[in-house]
Amino acid sequence: MSELSAETTNPPARTRPAITLDLVVLDTDDPPRLASFYNALLGWQTESEEEDWITITGGPGARLAFQLAIGHRPPTWPDNDVPQQVHLDLQVEDLEEATAYVESIGARRASGAQEGFIVFLDPSGHPFCLCN
Repeated sequence: MSELSAETTNPPARTRPAITLDLVVLDTDDPPRLASFYNALLGWQTESEEEDWITITGGPGARLAFQLAIGHRPPTWPDNDVPQQVHLDLQVEDLEEATAYVESIGARRASGAQEGFIVFLDPSGHPFCLCN
C-alpha cells in the first residue's frame, strides 16, 4: 500500500472565483402572504411571481424569495424542537415605532427580547430581530 503524497491529500489552494449572494429564500406554506408581509416591512416590491415562488426586491443586490413548502413547520425558537434555521437582523432607528409597525402588518413578538433588540416571528413563523 503506497502512501499518498501531501499534494494528493491537500491540493493547492485555488483562487476564489466570483461568488456573490443572489438572494435569501424562506420556505413557507403561503408565499403570497409572506411576500406581502416583507414588502410592507421593508418598503420593497414584487419582482417576479410564480405559483410556488415569489421574489421581492429593494433595489440592486437586495432580494428575498419565498418558496412554497407544503407542510412547512415553523421554527420553535427559542426552544430548539424545530431549529430556527435562519433569521434576519433589521436595523431600526426607533425600536418602539418599528415594533408598532411590524405588529400592525402581522408580526408576532417572540420571547427572548434583550437589550437593543426584539425578536419577532413573521407570518410563517420565521424569527427576525429589530435592532437599534
